[in-house]
Amino acid sequence: MTRTISILGATGSVGEQTLDLVRRNRDDWRVVALTANCQVATLAAAAREFGAEIAVVADESCLADLREALAGSGIEAAAGRTALCEAAARPVDLTVAAIVGCAGLGPTMAAIEQGGTIALANKEALVSAGEVMTAAVSRHGATLLPVDSEHNAIFQCLQGGRIEDVRSITLTASGGPLRLVEDLSEVTPEQAIAHPNWDMGAKISVDSATMFNKGLELIEAHHLFPVGLERIRIVVHPQSVIHSMVEYRDGSTLAQLGPSDMRVPIASCLAWPARMDTPMAPLDLAAIGELSFFAPDEERFPATRLAREAAEAGGAAPAVLNAANEIAVEAFLKRKIAFSRIAVLVERVLADGDHPDAPRSLSDVLMVDEASRRRATEMLELA
Repeated sequence: MTRTISILGATGSVGEQTLDLVRRNRDDWRVVALTANCQVATLAAAAREFGAEIAVVADESCLADLREALAGSGIEAAAGRTALCEAAARPVDLTVAAIVGCAGLGPTMAAIEQGGTIALANKEALVSAGEVMTAAVSRHGATLLPVDSEHNAIFQCLQGGRIEDVRSITLTASGGPLRLVEDLSEVTPEQAIAHPNWDMGAKISVDSATMFNKGLELIEAHHLFPVGLERIRIVVHPQSVIHSMVEYRDGSTLAQLGPSDMRVPIASCLAWPARMDTPMAPLDLAAIGELSFFAPDEERFPATRLAREAAEAGGAAPAVLNAANEIAVEAFLKRKIAFSRIAVLVERVLADGDHPDAPRSLSDVLMVDEASRRRATEMLELA
């Protein structure tokens, strides 16, 4: 039976890998909406290939180019935040929410409000709007399937189990490309985005290097799998073979293993509750030879500590942390601050006492995000 799908962030790494899987299973899917920021040529090519109903760019200045690229195709072209949310709200069987950063929050909420199944690859949305988003999921009868390899692994390990029987959850972290680098102050953007195991975009690659990616995942896991923050642990696992683990109260620990390729967790969401073929080769554990594990070094990489403290504080703190980190990462990629200053800036913004109240709605979350970005930018300019 053919199912309908929309992909928010279709030109990013998760979006492109989702389209690869759809391409390999064309008879199973009908593409409704594809969105991008302003990657017109790539978006238009994908929309034409898959016969999408609508293609949307977030940047309104790109609309004329998109219309020209889609001329004669019969595919609707639109632009802007409102158009993104309207496209996301079109009823489909599965929405892949893969817009990076807090920019994906509005479209993801629009998809939730139409009550479908959302494959969530935007961790920042759940970090910034955890309670608001989970309440919306419950209110609208939507289903969230985690795409992040770690959360998807936990989701798989929980199948057939009960959350009340969980003793602990362990998120694994590769440690990124800088785990063994001594002087972090001299790290360049090129070094930070050169991940040893995963092929990801620049922002998430820097987050992996700072360990903020794992900190954000800790907050996300706290919302997705409510076992209590004290039961969610992080361990560095450089091989990235075990993607996460769940320990049950009888002493059993279930782990999900797989290659370092996002098509595996994406396929898990596309086929759920069944399974589907992927082009991945089977794991060869004998060839891998060794799996190693280390405690995270929170002195050199304080991001996981800051994230846990923000989660414990609750309220607006996680949204503040996320917004400050996005500003800091952008500044680093533009070579305005040193790599070692990313966590320093985030900690300073968190320590600033002038924070908004805990968000109760999407508009509240966006206000917190805007205020925190403004404060982080001010601190950058004063540094």
